[in-house]
Amino acid sequence: MFEFFNISYCSDKYQYTMGKTFFDKGFEQKRAVFNLFFRSAPDKNNWAVVSGIEEALEMINGLGTASEGFFEKFLPGDNHKDYRNYLSKMKFTGNVYAMEEGEIAFPSQPVITVEAPLIEAQVLETPLLSIMNHQMAIATKASRVSRATHKPVSEFGSRRAHGPWAAAYGAKAAYIGGCLNTSNIITGDKFGVPIFGTMAHSYINAFGCTIAGELEAFDSYIKSHWGEPLILLVDTYDTLRCGIKNAIKAYSQNGVDDNYPESYGIRLDSGDLTYLSVACREELDKAGFHKCKIFATNSLDEYIITELERQGALIDAYGVGDAIATSKHNPCFGNVYKLVEIDGNPVLKRSEDKSKAINPGFQVTYRISLNGVFKADVTCLRGDQLASAIEKGESITLRDEFDDTKTTRFNAGSYTCKILQKPVIEKGITTLSPKPVKERRKYYLSNLASMNPTQTRIINPHYYKVDISDSLYDLKNNLINSLLKEIKDLNDHE
Repeated sequence: MFEFFNISYCSDKYQYTMGKTFFDKGFEQKRAVFNLFFRSAPDKNNWAVVSGIEEALEMINGLGTASEGFFEKFLPGDNHKDYRNYLSKMKFTGNVYAMEEGEIAFPSQPVITVEAPLIEAQVLETPLLSIMNHQMAIATKASRVSRATHKPVSEFGSRRAHGPWAAAYGAKAAYIGGCLNTSNIITGDKFGVPIFGTMAHSYINAFGCTIAGELEAFDSYIKSHWGEPLILLVDTYDTLRCGIKNAIKAYSQNGVDDNYPESYGIRLDSGDLTYLSVACREELDKAGFHKCKIFATNSLDEYIITELERQGALIDAYGVGDAIATSKHNPCFGNVYKLVEIDGNPVLKRSEDKSKAINPGFQVTYRISLNGVFKADVTCLRGDQLASAIEKGESITLRDEFDDTKTTRFNAGSYTCKILQKPVIEKGITTLSPKPVKERRKYYLSNLASMNPTQTRIINPHYYKVDISDSLYDLKNNLINSLLKEIKDLNDHE
């Protein structure tokens, strides 16, 4: 039996040792603002798909549910007694702003903003990143894979996922990111995601390691699942010399044809998928099975699928496993969680590369659209001059953060905007009304359709315009310049 653990405390010790010092200094009621964001998206793209918000809120709401005894295991001794008591009663009382699941997010934009008393906000860092980095990696990879084809993609990666939790929640993220369904039954039960499955080679082998056994396996499966979708795995022994022949024979003997009320097909799981799909299509059409689908698996990803499509493979649908379930090419998503304001004072973590310094202050992002097409995102300080102008629908000019000769103007009345970070927890109370996962997937697809096709290419996409307001730009650079001056003065006086 699996032992339950509280994900709200799936954290690093240093979150709580820092908190002890904050507690000793009386900082626990200082108002902190943290941003969760990423600096760059996977695969040389510049956007990602948001997933994990609902689980993040569940985690936040679990604060204050651990006993003093739990904290004593890693904060022992009388020195921590008062702090342990404080932690055992510490519920989240702050505000959280977040992008919707299915949103398309760009680097440096706050995916989640936490505004809360310092210790409450600080201890969320590790579990928040654990949830969001996992699900955004999977959702973004699923987006890439499903964009490689106009044909359906099924998520088949549970056996390769990094544990049952990752399998179930990863499949949910993959569905939001564009997959049509999943093989994971827990995901289907918990989230209402459509479940799909075929058969394994072991099923064929169970009828004996013979060609006659393969035919019997097909025949028995059709009889057991009559009236349901049917997919027969044809590559156990030899795809063309026996597998496809036995599939055709089994379908014919059981009266399955193009009038069958459900879908029916074959699955290819090895070999030259282009060659085999063309050869199988020819055999199926010759037998009159024009509606028989060809489903392909076998270590697929967006690059292989793109190449199969280019080669003219006659495949009707794809099943993708570890490439999605582990975000195989980029298994570690880059969300970070940084303090940007403390008691109303903006702060930042400086980088040696000035262009990589984080954006300080309490921020909000606006997405500008013209005639339903996304044109630009701009992150502002809440209530700054540009934010006010956008919300009033006034004429605005956006300047490139790294090249002030590049500007874009939007005239009053010509554009619409939406705020990306919406209140989801207010004063400790969850205000988000959860949408069915199917609605979140639909939201992602509508966002995708609102982008220019050049920005959704798998390879060498055109970069979407992402800027910050003049006020945010000035604040960041003033803080950096002030720090540099202090550092210089310190070294000059040594």
